[in-house]
Amino acid sequence: MSHLVTEQAKAETGAPLGLYVHVPFCASTCDFCAFYQVKPTARSVDGFLTGIARESEMVAWDRPLTTVFWGGGTPGLLSPGDLRRLGVVVRGIPGGATMQEWTVELAPASVTPERLAALREIGVTRVSLGVQSFQPGLLDALGRQHTREQVDRAYDRIRSAGFASVNLDLMFALPGQTAEEWAADVREAVSRGPDHISTYCLTFEEDTALWVKLSQGRVKLDPEHEARLYEATWAQLGAAGYGQYEVSNFARPGHACRHNLNTWRMHEWVGLGPSAASQQAGCRGANVADLDQWLAHLSRGERVTEDRVALTPALLAEDALIFGLRLNAGVNVVEWRDRCPDAPWLAVEALLTRLVEDGLALREDGTVRLTDRGRLLADSVGAEVMAAFAEEAVAL
Repeated sequence: MSHLVTEQAKAETGAPLGLYVHVPFCASTCDFCAFYQVKPTARSVDGFLTGIARESEMVAWDRPLTTVFWGGGTPGLLSPGDLRRLGVVVRGIPGGATMQEWTVELAPASVTPERLAALREIGVTRVSLGVQSFQPGLLDALGRQHTREQVDRAYDRIRSAGFASVNLDLMFALPGQTAEEWAADVREAVSRGPDHISTYCLTFEEDTALWVKLSQGRVKLDPEHEARLYEATWAQLGAAGYGQYEVSNFARPGHACRHNLNTWRMHEWVGLGPSAASQQAGCRGANVADLDQWLAHLSRGERVTEDRVALTPALLAEDALIFGLRLNAGVNVVEWRDRCPDAPWLAVEALLTRLVEDGLALREDGTVRLTDRGRLLADSVGAEVMAAFAEEAVAL
């Protein structure tokens, strides 16, 4: 393990610390979803909750939690009593009763007054509602199992429950979706007055139903159409008062997702649950993506057993640039050079200079940020950052 990163972790005792809990239960699998999930049973839910409590006791909590995020899967499939049980585990962790932000993802069909009351009781401050689209035909194309009426009922209930912040998740570039249909979805979201809107371009992950359709030619990629939708989204949400702070995320003042920002800025987080990733104490890795195997690992005192790597200065700086360039505020390259001086920087500097010369980035006072055109190519820029680090590492 890098001595520099170890010392850095010790020096960052007051830095943000996030907690991600992966709740793997889903009633059905959406065509686009590649996250680990299983159908819930009384036995599997009880085993999961017992495992989360056990795993949390295995973590070296060196400072209080700053943010918490429950994702899935569908955390809202847990009963109110099970939500409280999971909440007791979180609140028992240092800082668990006083963190700045606690987000839970919910699917429209699972939102009930009883579940919302349980979430409010344990201290949840932010709800992210997975809408994807307001149009039945497009929802059907995604394999989503909710209706527009369920979306409206769920949103009204969430607002009535009094959560401090509410996000709506939308997806664009769906099979057969026109620019007019996407604009209508954005208008529908804005009309409800959420505090935050996430707009994700549909991606085709391997081992999903959509990937099969793509490989069979039943759906096709259209990068130019995607770019037009990106630009239209930024203009439409900007005019509605939602500030873009990351390629896919928009918020009213004070409502940017702190948990995600801390993750993108390469702070530390702990992941609990099957398939959950962690970045802590100089290492990064994930739990096995299998509920029964995860429980078996815990019974042997093992966690974060998959893809475990040391957080070298090069790896940390590389990811800081990749994710930092997706943020509208950009990334302070000078700060990262000071923080990780042993990382390979020559090829990176050449890349950043070329991005500026090509009009894809701006550089001011040590901070590099992408232009609007650059943000349209954020994924490609990220791939070039990876290539630059790999190129110089080989040269050395």
